[in-house]
Amino acid sequence: MTTINLEKPEKKALRNQFGDTLAELGATNPNIVVLDADLACSTQTGRFAAKFPERFFNQGISEQDLINTAAGLATTGKIPFCSTFAMFAAGKGWDQIRNTVCYSNINVKIAPTHSGLSLGEDGASHQSIEDIALMRVIPGMTVIVPSDSVETDRVIRWAAETYGPMYIRLVRPNCPVIHDDATYELQPGKIRVEREGGDITIIGTGETVYHALLAAERLEKDHGIRAEVLNAVFIKPFDAETLIASVKKTGKAITVESHQVIGGLGGVVCETLCDTFPAPVRRLGTQDRFGQSGTGDALFAEYGIDWQAIYNEALNWLKPGK
Repeated sequence: MTTINLEKPEKKALRNQFGDTLAELGATNPNIVVLDADLACSTQTGRFAAKFPERFFNQGISEQDLINTAAGLATTGKIPFCSTFAMFAAGKGWDQIRNTVCYSNINVKIAPTHSGLSLGEDGASHQSIEDIALMRVIPGMTVIVPSDSVETDRVIRWAAETYGPMYIRLVRPNCPVIHDDATYELQPGKIRVEREGGDITIIGTGETVYHALLAAERLEKDHGIRAEVLNAVFIKPFDAETLIASVKKTGKAITVESHQVIGGLGGVVCETLCDTFPAPVRRLGTQDRFGQSGTGDALFAEYGIDWQAIYNEALNWLKPGK
């Protein structure tokens, strides 16, 4: 259960934690190699490069080569972590990810940064709001979306020790730290119950989990509404058991993501419930729209995925007669 001060949380960039954890792991595991597509300063893989230049490979602006070279290294027993912006990794590298990495089940970890709407001012061309859908549809791909720096650290450590293709979705800005580093334990393939409740289920992934928690706290404070908050760390494989247990208790669910609701978290939740326990779901995310230039906060408000939008959606839904 999350016990942080949601009003004034500590913040840390997930990409910084990614770089720090990789550099730490590199000192104890000589098989870890890192590849980037000329964005090492932005993705923070430069932290690994500074310590282990002989195990760092800048592929230049050539994402297809990035993926294929990583696959080649993996066949020799190396554990490659690839990074670039999410739009380029999932978009430009999709063919190689599908046909070279996943089709042959090669041990490549794709950990792009700068995903979703919080990329902000770079605008629609760089805001990957389709990448979860693109990755989770590929057979054999594991899709993971950490919610804060603590979770990012544990995910990268687990990925380094676990065989198989993985897509680990990271973001650019500083994010609220919602977990205690001393006590957090990653449960692979499981949803985390961050806050218990019985009136409505709110399911977030990545940076939207913080907004879901803040909305839940204010719903209880203002109206006595007890929302259960789930953190979908693993989009694939997806933890149907925890989702269904929560929705059986509450009867309804809201999903929230910095991604298209088509094929993203909203799609996963609806598919899962449709197959096993049909229940009403309202999906917050980009509704078949492209992103646009603006601050991350402004875009989260514009696209209805910040805490205020979640709060309003839950409150309106739970009004008598709704």
